[in-house]
Amino acid sequence: MIYGRSVFHIVASLIIFHLSGATKKGTEKQTTSETQKSVQCGTWTKHAEGGIFTSPNYPSKYPPDRECIYIIEAAPRQCIELYFDEKYSIEPSWECKFDHIEVRDGPFGFSPIIGRFCGQQNPPVIKSSGRFLWIKFFADGELESMGFSARYNFTPEGKGRRICQKDMM
Repeated sequence: MIYGRSVFHIVASLIIFHLSGATKKGTEKQTTSETQKSVQCGTWTKHAEGGIFTSPNYPSKYPPDRECIYIIEAAPRQCIELYFDEKYSIEPSWECKFDHIEVRDGPFGFSPIIGRFCGQQNPPVIKSSGRFLWIKFFADGELESMGFSARYNFTPEGKGRRICQKDMM
């Protein structure tokens, strides 16, 4: 099974590399009135102590036409808790069809969906059922907003169980 895990990590790493800044879209330059700076987004992270990630330019308005993929990986037998800061603003729309944050329970864009979020109210605390969360931030070409800041930490699996608590607070 070591071979299977190695192939999984190589394929997943190549996908993330492509989506998180190695593409032309992820490394576009954005001009500000003060300076010109590169705006990148998306990452695969597995910091043991947890961490923070934000939409591009947060707390200023995020740029248009952007898709950022964040994958959080916990150590074996750990789960992920994801918290969005109260200073949260994603273009509101019916069923979050335009700008949105999509969270999935696993490492892929086809993993089971936990929720799709937009508007002015920050999402609830999100808990994974395993060691991965896949988060996509999508911004269309119109109506940018402040965006988000999210914090994550890791918790041990439930006692006597092989999977984490799935409930959302």
